[in-house]
Amino acid sequence: MPSSSQKSPVDRRAEELDTIAAVLPMERRDELAELLTDQDIQTLKHLVNEGMGENTLRALTSDLAYLQAWSLAATGKSLPWPAPEAMLLKFVAHHLWDPQKRAVDPDHGMPEAVSQNLRDQGFLRTAGPHAPDTVRRRLASWSTLTKWRGLAGAFASPALKSAIRLAVRATPRPRKRKSAKAVTGDVLAQMLATCSTRSLRDIRDRAILMVAFASGGRRRSEIAGLRVEQITVESPIETDGSPPLPSRAIHLGRTKTSGADQNEVVYLNGRPVEALNAWIDAAKIESGSVFRKVDRWGNVSKRALEPGAVNAIVKQRAEMAGLEPGEFSAHGLRSGYLTEAANRGIPLPEAMEQSRHRSVQQASSYYNSETRRSGRAAQLL
Repeated sequence: MPSSSQKSPVDRRAEELDTIAAVLPMERRDELAELLTDQDIQTLKHLVNEGMGENTLRALTSDLAYLQAWSLAATGKSLPWPAPEAMLLKFVAHHLWDPQKRAVDPDHGMPEAVSQNLRDQGFLRTAGPHAPDTVRRRLASWSTLTKWRGLAGAFASPALKSAIRLAVRATPRPRKRKSAKAVTGDVLAQMLATCSTRSLRDIRDRAILMVAFASGGRRRSEIAGLRVEQITVESPIETDGSPPLPSRAIHLGRTKTSGADQNEVVYLNGRPVEALNAWIDAAKIESGSVFRKVDRWGNVSKRALEPGAVNAIVKQRAEMAGLEPGEFSAHGLRSGYLTEAANRGIPLPEAMEQSRHRSVQQASSYYNSETRRSGRAAQLL
């Protein structure tokens, strides 16, 4: 085995990323090792050691990879630290542009050679301008990473703010929901009906769908990263005339919207607990990741599912149920939980206790337009 001094820089970065991945699950690890610089890896390790939230770290890593790939494609060089104002303005010009002007001026927007390069690497999926929120988020990540390097950037410059404002006006994009349709109770029932056999995949997918929905519409990263150690047994819930309901608490720890000193907790009662127990028993899971890969021969992996796999499961079950898979995603479980709560007359503050939303405005925005259109509030006269 070669010593550390004999290993290539790419091999060393791959090993460093493996140590980070124990805390921060990452896809495309080998590609990141080739793309990111040694200093990038050290910055990520520093952020892990600082205890930054997992979702925030994953977003920063994804944005850093994209920025590095774009810089190499657009300039032939790695991302400079700190980036000059001209570089930031170039980023805005490449990502926010006017499709009508592009039709008569091929040099407007991102050059075709740059976009094709990013597309070949799997970093670029859209043919048109980017969503303004995506551009703002990547600039914010860029700014955050610059500060963590102890440097000052030009992210607050009037020229950059003006460029973004003017570019957004020139690139009208209708706001799209992360999931076109909410996975409400009736839709969920159709998906669960496809998990009717005793196969490990059916037992696992049934547990994933029920736990994700019933726990307040958990994010796919929270479901993929769920560990046995986060689940505690609670006292059964007494009911009138029926057997007590089994109850479990899920300790989410630090989440996307919580502070470092907060330990978010949500509860499961009844059928979701039974589905979760059935999977844990069938897969013989005693510790570590709860939801894992199952190969074609029915073997359960020791590694957790990737967050993207949760999304794929939702789409697959939607298709098996005779629904249009393109209209549903894992985020539909989150919007579906709040929509179903509204349909059943559950007060929004009570639903937010389970979904763990901080903002009433944000939580209420998940109530789909169709639900509001056909609801009582639109029929007062």
